[in-house]
Amino acid sequence: MNKAMSNDAAGAASSAAPQPRNEAADAVHERAAVDSTGSTAANGANGGQAARKLAALPATGDSIGLPSTLLDITPQQAGTQTLLRGLAILEAAAAGVRDLRTFGAALGTTRSTTHRLVSSLVQARYLRQVPGGYLLGPKLIELGTIALEQMPLTAVARPHLEALADHTLDTIHLGVRDGDDVLYIDKIPGTRGLEMRSRVGHRMPLASTGIGKAMMLDLTPDAWQSMFDASRRALAGVSFTPDNRPDATTFMQRMTNYSTGGFTFDLEENEASIRCVAAPVRDASGAIVAALSVASTIPYMSLERMDELIPVVQREARAISEELGWRAPQPATRRIKR
Repeated sequence: MNKAMSNDAAGAASSAAPQPRNEAADAVHERAAVDSTGSTAANGANGGQAARKLAALPATGDSIGLPSTLLDITPQQAGTQTLLRGLAILEAAAAGVRDLRTFGAALGTTRSTTHRLVSSLVQARYLRQVPGGYLLGPKLIELGTIALEQMPLTAVARPHLEALADHTLDTIHLGVRDGDDVLYIDKIPGTRGLEMRSRVGHRMPLASTGIGKAMMLDLTPDAWQSMFDASRRALAGVSFTPDNRPDATTFMQRMTNYSTGGFTFDLEENEASIRCVAAPVRDASGAIVAALSVASTIPYMSLERMDELIPVVQREARAISEELGWRAPQPATRRIKR
């Protein structure tokens, strides 16, 4: 049944193209990009140009921008151009691109090449065609679910997240660091009827969230400043009403206090009226590998309650850490000289 549906979708994708495939023009375009071995210097230039076009696409929804690495093709990597183009289409679709023209503009490919790539992705169920264009397909959901199952952290943490959710009735997040961002890998919605924009797979700058700052606790002040600057650049075009983002001095003072206490707060710095309490998760080496948080709106998250939640959140973070092999440092014993 899936095969029949895929063939139908592929056929629909083929009929969507308003102009016939121009093999001659396409061949000229491809020869300009790829030689007989698929490894010319021109590929690197074309790939880099396409990457810049892709990264320059306007952000949509919650996205901040697109990674440009997928099409930064070096001469040695040129043989993977088709694969990287396909991945770049998926990245563009995830960022809100819907039509063939915009896909082609982002990749720097002809319409016929773009159509063939998109049609193949539809047939393989990585994309699906809808009346308004193209959306991410069900195959990505299947792979994403498997990827989460293969990540031991989520399986280990889940019971502790559920315990925290039952205790607080608030929204619980689990995240890991991905470059300058926090990547949410699990979420349990609160039971107070509130909804937040966060979701599994969502990314936000580390320094703008409580859960992200918890993963920064072991970094140096210089790194804190760097992450703060990166966050400001990433959110430069995002309006905050009211704007509760701290200035650099306030941010550094807070991080110093958080580092001493082993916790972090989000004081409406990422989303209006949303506050959270977060704590780091460590592995057997003692390194911070993740963080968890409890989040809710101001009526349910007064400053007094945030203080009360610190040991509760830290307890569950420590429990997850211990299952990952972390052991709390033991106080040094003092020898008595005789």
